Amino acid sequence: MPELEVGALTPAAGPGPEVAPGAPGAAPPLTAAQRIAQLMQLAGEHEQAGRLDAAEGALRLVLGEAADHHPALHLLGIVTFRKNDVGEALRLMERSIALAPREALYRRNICEIYRVAGRFDEALTAGRRAAALAPRDVHCFHNLGVLYYHRLELEEAIAAGEQAIALDAGFPGAHFGIAEASLLRGDFARGWEEYEWRTKLANSPPLLPPTERAQWDGAPLPEEQNLLLIADQGYGDVIQFARYIPWAAARCRRVSLACSRELHPFVGQLPGVGTLFDHWEEAPEFAAYCALSSLPRLAGTRIETIPAAIPYVRADPQRVAAWAERLAALLPRGARRIGLVWAGRPTHHNDRNRSTTLDSLLPLAALPGVALVSLQKGPGQAQIGGYWGRAPLINLGPELCDFGDTMAVLECLERVVTVDTSVAHLAGAMGKEAWVMLPYAPDWRWLLGRADSPWYPSLRLYRQGTERKWDPVIAQIARDLAAS
Repeated sequence: MPELEVGALTPAAGPGPEVAPGAPGAAPPLTAAQRIAQLMQLAGEHEQAGRLDAAEGALRLVLGEAADHHPALHLLGIVTFRKNDVGEALRLMERSIALAPREALYRRNICEIYRVAGRFDEALTAGRRAAALAPRDVHCFHNLGVLYYHRLELEEAIAAGEQAIALDAGFPGAHFGIAEASLLRGDFARGWEEYEWRTKLANSPPLLPPTERAQWDGAPLPEEQNLLLIADQGYGDVIQFARYIPWAAARCRRVSLACSRELHPFVGQLPGVGTLFDHWEEAPEFAAYCALSSLPRLAGTRIETIPAAIPYVRADPQRVAAWAERLAALLPRGARRIGLVWAGRPTHHNDRNRSTTLDSLLPLAALPGVALVSLQKGPGQAQIGGYWGRAPLINLGPELCDFGDTMAVLECLERVVTVDTSVAHLAGAMGKEAWVMLPYAPDWRWLLGRADSPWYPSLRLYRQGTERKWDPVIAQIARDLAAS
């Protein structure tokens, strides 16, 4: 993701010995400029540590003394943005730019905030101006690359990433941006190579504890040696790339998998999985390791060679029977059971674009003979309390303990309508019908301009148009559902 950085702040001197005011050796009172410098340093330290209220308090003190102090205005804009008030952030940052129009950092940062606000033309103007003012600033070109991706100007996105790499060959964000743009347009050859940079991103957690063991190169291991596979990304990624576990197991007789416990009912079904664990102290000895997300590269995957033996997982029959009985008791007899998921994980970097609201799906609730089944997890469940649609809606989210439960419920539904979440991947892996709502600039795995997915043949993709609105997408889904 783009970097939102503040300029260098002058460190404060140490506190020194305590001296009573007016005593011999007492320090002279601070000037206004010194007091502001100390407050700015303090605000910067609070902001970097995530103490946003404290940072805002210090910056308000600065602006109380100097209302046009543009560094304080800009930093307060960043703090406000991180507190999710995008409108106020833009107002503050626009004011800082008006006061310091040649400050490249300000335009570089506002480029990203304009992008988040959906003001893509203004973002482009700001980003280009930042790069012109600071042609050696790698972050200017990185932010432009991310912006071009969200404008679906993929050639320009890759070019911006290459400009960043020309300035700093080891800049992970630029490589990863090139990876996503390449994969989205179907260039898997370059995309998988650049995708390896994901583990070097600033916000990427360590893949595993420190080890001297080698990263697997895809070559067969001796029969007595163990390969450790690591579920390294979100639930959806694990579901998508788990299809490669049998490919790895064909080369390594012993395979262990580090994976979140919620996914054990899913991954435990795949051929070749031996030890399955979710805490590092339970890890067995291993000769080499590999992230699940690196397996497509090792397998040399291209669009036409994606492993697509669907389904590659199935629901547990006993769980299916239990959920079938429960749903029969809760839903009208003969109703069309349509599963819903309208929001993803709020901390996902693109959640503003990929998620919608339950209210936006009300056209589906207006269809005769439909019963809605919410599979929504997380904060989005709270919206169910305000539901007033015509169709009955039951909330199963709190009862879904793991993906084994979700798989069983999916077996009991006609289909699922969902935004881009793990439920879409799960339905696809099971060969169940799901209609997936995608933002204008989708995640790379959904490619461009197609209503189907080579990863999951049972999915149907519904894409936003250039207006970037969900209403036309949902209206089309409602029409197709009524006609089916």
